[in-house]
Amino acid sequence: MNIQQDQIASICEQLNLRNIENNWPSIASLCVKNESSYADFLYQVLTSELENKYDRAREIMLKMSGFPSIKTLDQFNFKIATGAPRKAIAELSSLAFIERCENVILLGPSGTGKTHLAIALGYKAIEQRKKTRFISAADLMLQLSSAQRQGKLKSYMQRSILAPRLLIIDEIGYLPFGREEANLFFNVIAKRYEKGSLILTSNLPFGQWPSAFSDDATLTAAMLDRVLHHSHVLQLTGESYRLREKRKAGIIDTYQD
Repeated sequence: MNIQQDQIASICEQLNLRNIENNWPSIASLCVKNESSYADFLYQVLTSELENKYDRAREIMLKMSGFPSIKTLDQFNFKIATGAPRKAIAELSSLAFIERCENVILLGPSGTGKTHLAIALGYKAIEQRKKTRFISAADLMLQLSSAQRQGKLKSYMQRSILAPRLLIIDEIGYLPFGREEANLFFNVIAKRYEKGSLILTSNLPFGQWPSAFSDDATLTAAMLDRVLHHSHVLQLTGESYRLREKRKAGIIDTYQD
């Protein structure tokens, strides 16, 4: 490496342009070989740096997303999840619903692919550099209650509820909420109304949602009014893929017990 290359490396380090520091010599060699213009060289160097920054941003978003695992739409098995509406899912995969601040509600029995689809849409959002957060309804309530007790509810709402472009709340209805928890959940829905997209999953039909929210029909109706105003509701049907695997293994009776 000559003196000029050392100087370039030093400047790139000070400007935090690590990708340019590492890759500009190979880009320069290729441009010389192709007899490219100085403008072509500059464009390729800057494009390489921008792509690298995007990749780092996606990596950070993925680490902070809270996904329990990575699921993609390509991995979703429509042959097993026979009740999944393929056309509607394909339309949602464009992520236009996020740009329009619309919601997606995935309903259906356990094991029919609700969480898989929610994660897959969230992962696709992160690939497009849209900040996404995944959390179960039970964990959300624990964090909201803790923030309220510590007098940090406002900052928690701003950081964890309002900041993501897409907020995914999984497993609504698996555990019932008390009165205070129901009020906190309503606050989450109200804060994001027409300001950010939600993906909600639940094994309960809407008629049974009051049972999950302290049997407060008025609060639940007000919440659903906001959730459903701009929404896509997907009803998944079929047998649980987990039960299917247990049946194949011949241990279904043990599993059911």
